[in-house]
Amino acid sequence: MRLLITGGAGFIGSNYVRRVLEHTDDHVTVFDALTYAGNPANLAGLDDDPRYRFVKGDVCDRPAVTEAMAGHDAVVHLAAESHVDRSIASPDEFMRTNCGGTNVVCDVARHLEVSRVLHVSTDEVYGSIVKGSFTESDPLAPRSPYSASKAGSDLIALSYAHTYGLPVVITRSSNNVGPYQFPEKVVPLFVTNLLDERRVPLYGDGGNIRDWCHVADNCAALDLVLRQGEMGQIYNVGAGHEITNRDLTQRLLALCGRDDSFVEPVADRLGHDRRYSIDSTKVRALGWAPRHGLDETLAATVAWYRDNRWWWEPLARGR
Repeated sequence: MRLLITGGAGFIGSNYVRRVLEHTDDHVTVFDALTYAGNPANLAGLDDDPRYRFVKGDVCDRPAVTEAMAGHDAVVHLAAESHVDRSIASPDEFMRTNCGGTNVVCDVARHLEVSRVLHVSTDEVYGSIVKGSFTESDPLAPRSPYSASKAGSDLIALSYAHTYGLPVVITRSSNNVGPYQFPEKVVPLFVTNLLDERRVPLYGDGGNIRDWCHVADNCAALDLVLRQGEMGQIYNVGAGHEITNRDLTQRLLALCGRDDSFVEPVADRLGHDRRYSIDSTKVRALGWAPRHGLDETLAATVAWYRDNRWWWEPLARGR
């Protein structure tokens, strides 16, 4: 199979590209605009693989998307603006890329009669939940410009499935963590700060709860849903590793050999959702299960950033 992977130079995208090349005979084309989080270094070492090709381009550029997508069997659509804080400060680019870009990708895919389109989304589209876990049939209630733009992109993708019969499938994953994550997200930000003996900013009372999934586990789910998921369906991907941000901070302090003096309480994020939780029964029925426990995931992530300063130090300069 020939795969076009939009956003393939990003965090999840680059990990997914490596998984495909390591575990399948598929050919991969990465289509990425190389904005701040799309980093060529994420794909280091792949240029010599004859099954890999890179194309620089913007998912909102219809002619560029059309040219890049032609001849491919499937599309994995990962290209997106993804940081909540950035969306609060500058929502326009989130609406443009996440909604406009998804529309272009889906429309080009239908005209080219691509056989499968995997649209990768987030658990944040459901909003916050006090008890229990969201299922795929629950209504969407996004509460930030980022999550609203992703909810919109989900609905755009589903509209192409229902209106045109485009073979779309959607995943909504919990927070991912692992190698090659841009150091603005909480885990790599905290880890790189702590490795450099800098303090870490903890929002509010630190009681916000997130489910942490190793990016390799999410990539395994993406690949399974791409190949075996039912078209027009949505699959939640959560590891079941829910902890508070305060607990997460304590675990990272311990792994980095730091103490509480490295924690700097800061004003809470605007509209900060209290708890995300999703039910992954549907994707587990396909045969998926997370292979990495939370302690293993965090320890491996800290070790990777400790061993790969060459990758993150240029990105962290000037912070």
